[in-house]
Amino acid sequence: MDFRLTDEQQLWKDTLQAFMEKEVGREYTREHDESREFPEEAYRKIADRGWLGLLVPEKLGGLDADPVMYAIFCEAMAKFSLDFAACVMTSMFTATNIAHHGTDEQKETYLPGFLTGDTKFSVSISEPGAGSDAAAVATKAELRDGEWVLNGNKTWCSGAHLPGTVITILARTGPDRHRGMSLILVPNTTPGVDIRKLNTIVRRSLGTTEIFLTDAKVPEGNIIGGPGDGWALIKGHLEWERLSLAASYVGNARTALDDTVAYTKGRTQFGKPLSSFQVLKHRMAENECEVQAASLLVYNAATKMARGERAVKEVSMAKVFAADVAFKTSFNGMQALGGYAQLPEYDMERYFREAKHAMVGGGASEIQRSIIAKEMGI
Repeated sequence: MDFRLTDEQQLWKDTLQAFMEKEVGREYTREHDESREFPEEAYRKIADRGWLGLLVPEKLGGLDADPVMYAIFCEAMAKFSLDFAACVMTSMFTATNIAHHGTDEQKETYLPGFLTGDTKFSVSISEPGAGSDAAAVATKAELRDGEWVLNGNKTWCSGAHLPGTVITILARTGPDRHRGMSLILVPNTTPGVDIRKLNTIVRRSLGTTEIFLTDAKVPEGNIIGGPGDGWALIKGHLEWERLSLAASYVGNARTALDDTVAYTKGRTQFGKPLSSFQVLKHRMAENECEVQAASLLVYNAATKMARGERAVKEVSMAKVFAADVAFKTSFNGMQALGGYAQLPEYDMERYFREAKHAMVGGGASEIQRSIIAKEMGI
């Protein structure tokens, strides 16, 4: 058993960390959070380096990286913001549905533009009446004269409004609870698709939306897999999504803790540095333990996926624990920084807001614990 990164993995990590420091940076990330604008310039830099294709097979123009290399990438992308990481990762793990399950025509139509950064992807699962109970989707897709006609209301669809975005919509094509669902590709410019950006406290750069579908029509060939394959495909999608989220939580928790340590070492009260006070010292020591433990859970799950093994329990364990760690670390940072924590230029309030969302987005922590329990046989 060897917990060290290989030379290749360490070089990859160092390259990504340097990129985030030199090509993205704190100020750029903060500015886009405050302006609620998508970080297009940084996204293009990532596309230019070929990194959007990490999960795309080489024969389709990608890098075909394994889950461990992908987790290292996601951890680095979240260095300054979970939202920035989501701006990159959402398209990436959604593209895997086309890369691995799409038709040749779908791959030829969408993947080249995705790899260059011109085409983005979003996934739409939730609805007003179907959140944690994803199988309760009511949005319907009916096949009429060679076209899928979609009607319904979707919510919390991150990035659906961005230019050039194709939405992977989970819709009901049959009465069976699970076998009656399908994944259908719907360009966001499709007539009958009304997208409204929501004013949330997180997802400011990527943005999350509500979608109203009124007789929205797309070609019959826009279905991924076949009718009724949606539930099986989305379960695999969620495994990748939860790995990417858990890794990003670790990356941002590390920065939150590092920022807290730096601040407490430089801030003097009662004649001595804040870092010398036992209550703060112990909190930071506990957070250090937790961040490292979360990292081990993430890379355990990634390693299992890389071996081609089922990792449903492991990705849920990593996600729920890493989300809690990100929240605790940023909460302790808020306490340590005091009044300064309320200021955007100290970044901690962003870490805190986004860490709270980590307990809900991509599958609530309560659902993750239920999945873990089910995998335990209880």
